[in-house]
Amino acid sequence: MSKSFKTITQDIGKALTPFRKQVEAPMAGFDAMAKAAMAEGVLSALDKELIATAIAVATRCDGCIGFHVRTLVRMGATREQINEMLAVTVYMGGGPSLMYAAEVLRAFDEFQPV
Repeated sequence: MSKSFKTITQDIGKALTPFRKQVEAPMAGFDAMAKAAMAEGVLSALDKELIATAIAVATRCDGCIGFHVRTLVRMGATREQINEMLAVTVYMGGGPSLMYAAEVLRAFDEFQPV
């Protein structure tokens, strides 16, 4: 496959910049919800990013995979943590989730520091 998750996240960011300015109040609400939902609590921020990535696989969202895997890499997630999350995701989602598990692994490798 030839898609680049760095390019996907950059393109989405550029496309949403004017939208964020045009609908500031709803986007502020969305951003506040995201910040609150992903904050440390009983579950760690890393656990929450792993959950978000699993949902991205289940919903087959390339953009979500890109953004959440990029965050996981920045947080220092290990390949082992990614693999365990993907094993559960594939167990729950079957073959289609297995296909998108491969996308997560590609994104994880792509976002690794050089």
